[in-house]
Amino acid sequence: MFRPKVPTMPQPTGLTTPPAVVEPTVVTPHAPASTAATPAPNRPAVQLTPGTVLALVGGGTAVVLVVGAVLVSMLLAVALTAASVAVCALTVRSVIARR
Repeated sequence: MFRPKVPTMPQPTGLTTPPAVVEPTVVTPHAPASTAATPAPNRPAVQLTPGTVLALVGGGTAVVLVVGAVLVSMLLAVALTAASVAVCALTVRSVIARR
């Protein structure tokens, strides 16, 4: 029940095709290509419409608020942990000092 079962690979069935024969190609020289650089196609620059600007500003603001909330919550967690450890240390110290 707890022994692994190794799957067996099925053997290929039917006709198998032999590997294709690769024939050598002949290299024929041709006219040299022009050395002049081809200019880049004229693409329009990125145009920001008022809607996209508002979307970018809103997205950036949301990211900043979320990252800020995460960082503040992490800082608060560290501060609460430090305060609770300090209270525990004072309690243990006072219990030991009474003996």
